[in-house]
Amino acid sequence: MFEEFKKFAMRGNVIDLAVGVVIGAAFSGIVTSLVADVIMTRSALPWAASTSPTSSWC
Repeated sequence: MFEEFKKFAMRGNVIDLAVGVVIGAAFSGIVTSLVADVIMTRSALPWAASTSPTSSWC
């Protein structure tokens, strides 16, 4: 039974799928970090400035 599984797993499609899953997981982490740390920080700056307690119009 193990030999049959080994032959199945060593075919090109299974290896390609595994590599794709690993690359996809890494890319997902990079995009999540980019959005959370860079884009959301930059987009929150105008609201953070307007809601600070030292704002003159509040």
